[in-house]
Amino acid sequence: MDRRSFIKNTSLLSLTAALHSGLNLRADTEKYFDETVKIGYLPITDANALLIAHQIGLFKEEGLKSDKPTLMRGWSPLVEAFTAKKFNVVHLLKPIPIWMKFANNIPVKIPACAHTNGSALVVGNHKNVTSVKDLGGSNLAVPYWYSMHNIILQKLLKENGLTSVIQDKEIPLKPNEVNLQILPPPEMPLALVAKKIDGYIVAEPFNSFGELKANATVLRFTGDIWKNHPCCVVTMHEDVLNQQQEWSQKVINAIVKAELFISENRVETAKILSNEKSGLLPFDFKVVDRAMNFYDNPVYAQIGANRNKDIWKNNRIDFDPYPYPTATEFIIEAMKDTLVEGNLKFLDNIDPKKAVNEIIDYRYVTNAVNKFYKTSSTFSREEKFDF
Repeated sequence: MDRRSFIKNTSLLSLTAALHSGLNLRADTEKYFDETVKIGYLPITDANALLIAHQIGLFKEEGLKSDKPTLMRGWSPLVEAFTAKKFNVVHLLKPIPIWMKFANNIPVKIPACAHTNGSALVVGNHKNVTSVKDLGGSNLAVPYWYSMHNIILQKLLKENGLTSVIQDKEIPLKPNEVNLQILPPPEMPLALVAKKIDGYIVAEPFNSFGELKANATVLRFTGDIWKNHPCCVVTMHEDVLNQQQEWSQKVINAIVKAELFISENRVETAKILSNEKSGLLPFDFKVVDRAMNFYDNPVYAQIGANRNKDIWKNNRIDFDPYPYPTATEFIIEAMKDTLVEGNLKFLDNIDPKKAVNEIIDYRYVTNAVNKFYKTSSTFSREEKFDF
């Protein structure tokens, strides 16, 4: 399979096929509601809150039964299974449910954020890259066209005088061009070692894995580009949120408590989820721990990978469950100007401010934050950027 065919089969076209496949399967699942929490996830730290809520018994604490979370190998299979209601709680890259709802009229809602930050742009040691401006003429991988990674990367490149393109590698790149391609996260470090790509931007722990196993260098952390940005969000079916309100509140309660637990027990979380214990994240503890906790590094400071660390007071990955309206508005607006291989015309007539209330369900997370957070919480913020 050539690269062009590979992109088409692993990006928007495959996501569309997965969605329609899920819709065909969904009819038989509409007849009943299963109270067991059924989680689908990809093996990335974006899923930590869902995994911890199951593993340390927080769903059980809320009076709910939860099956062992099901690990999926790609976003398209996860979307298909979720649409077919094989799962009732998943984490998805935030642009995916936006596409599902507004491009395909699928009744999904975002009732909480799964995490903030937690991704990075890394480069291989075979390239003499010490700043973003040095990326001209490079080939970079993103995990999905509909992802915060693609949005942030393209804005970062543009702000540094570079142009994003999607083209066959046989076509020479201009000095100011950066070629983008889709790669599943597990393939990124191997492709970097083989010099098939020059770098990638993806969720943890594939950046820490790249540092430890592929001699990769972190060029910028995404949370240092956009302060406490959302990435993966909790996604649930709208009919369940509306018709099973007590159940839905208990689910979100458990997830919010999980995010609090993770924030206060970062090393323990890495142990619980890594191969050292549950293996829900199939990586050694050293890799997961680095992804969770290793941010205060002189090398990062020298490169400028975390240049806002002392100003913004954030971490390599953080956990804030509230889906701030301003962040969602920015994402929807930014999607309109993001290069993808696919049709984004569905965004033309969307008003981001109105769309926020159509895609976000604030009820349960607001209740949970007010109940479990020790300090009073504000439900608005100013978005801060440093491209």
